[in-house]
Amino acid sequence: MPLKQYGVLKGRAIAARREDGANTPHYQIHLVANLAHYRIAVNVKSKESPSELLFLVDDQFQHPITAQLSNLPFDFTPLPHQPGGAALDFIRGNLFNRLDMRELPPSEPGPDNDLADRLDHYTMRAINEANALVYAFGERWGPEQQSDKIFHFSPGNGVHDIHMNQGNVKQFVGDDGVWQDGGLILHLPATQQWVGIFLAFQSQAWHTDDTTGHTVPSIPDPGPAPQPSPNEPDLSVRIVGALVNPIGPAPEHETVTLLNASPQTIDLTGWQIADRLKHKHQLAGQLAAGATAVIMLPPTVQLGNKGGLITLLNNQGLKVDGVAYTQEQAREEGWTIVF
Repeated sequence: MPLKQYGVLKGRAIAARREDGANTPHYQIHLVANLAHYRIAVNVKSKESPSELLFLVDDQFQHPITAQLSNLPFDFTPLPHQPGGAALDFIRGNLFNRLDMRELPPSEPGPDNDLADRLDHYTMRAINEANALVYAFGERWGPEQQSDKIFHFSPGNGVHDIHMNQGNVKQFVGDDGVWQDGGLILHLPATQQWVGIFLAFQSQAWHTDDTTGHTVPSIPDPGPAPQPSPNEPDLSVRIVGALVNPIGPAPEHETVTLLNASPQTIDLTGWQIADRLKHKHQLAGQLAAGATAVIMLPPTVQLGNKGGLITLLNNQGLKVDGVAYTQEQAREEGWTIVF
C-alpha cells in the first residue's frame, strides 16, 4: 500500500543534528511551521546492502513545482498521489537525471566527504539565512503523546521517508506507490536559489508500475553510471528541445525535438510523448543513429506556458527520457527551449 500520510511540510529550519555511529543513522532537522515543531528524519544509511545511499543535490533547481510550493501554507499539506500537483515522483516527475546520482557513505572522518556533511552544508545555510524555507516531502507522523526524542519539543511530531518510495525490495514493498517520493527542497532568497536534495537506496528499481509503484520485472536496472547500459531503455533517445510557446494564436503548433543518442537506428513505432498530466501522443517511424526528429504535437497533448513536463516512453511504456521547464523558460514566444 502507498504511504498513508504523504505530503509536504513547509517551515523554517532552526536546528540540526548528525547521528554518526547509530545503528540506523539519520540526519535530523528541526523545523518550525506556524508555531508547531517538527523533526525531519533523513536516512543516511540503508539497511540493505550496499548501505550507501544514492544522493543528488541540484543547487540551481528549476522545475514548475517551485511555483506551487511558494503558495503553500506554513504547515503540513497532504498531497494526492497523482500528476499535476506538488507530489514528487523521481521517475514520472522529471525532477533530475538519475544517472547524475552518486553514492555517498553516511559518515567519514574529515570535511565534506559524506552524506551527512552534504546535508549539513545546505541545512546550515537555511538555518543561518533569514527568510530561507525548507520543504520536506515524506510521510507525517504524530502528534505523539511524548516529547520528541532528539530535539525534546512537545508533542513529538515530524516527517520521515525523505527518500524514493517506490521500486522497493521485498521487505519494504508495502511502502511502494507512485507520486509519493520524499525529498528536500530549499528556497534561499538571498541568492535567489532553489536547492533540490534527492535520496534513493541502491536496492530500489528505476522502472516501476504506473499504478502500484512496484518494480517492473525483467527490466535491467544497474543504477547510476556515467553512461546507461545498452540493455536498458534509459536515454537511448533524448529530448533535446521543445517549442512550447509558438508564435501566433491558439491552437498553437507545439513541437518536441528528439535525438537518437544510440549507435543504431531505433524504430519509434509505439513510442509516446506525454505531457504533465500524462496525456500521450503516439509516435511512428525510424530514427537513425545520431539523427534528430521534430515531433509536432496534437492539441490533446499540451505544453503549458506556465511550466510543464515532457516524458518520452518506449513501446513497453517505460520511461526513456524526461525533462521539465518553468514559466520563465517558456516566456519568450517563438523560442525553442534547449535541454
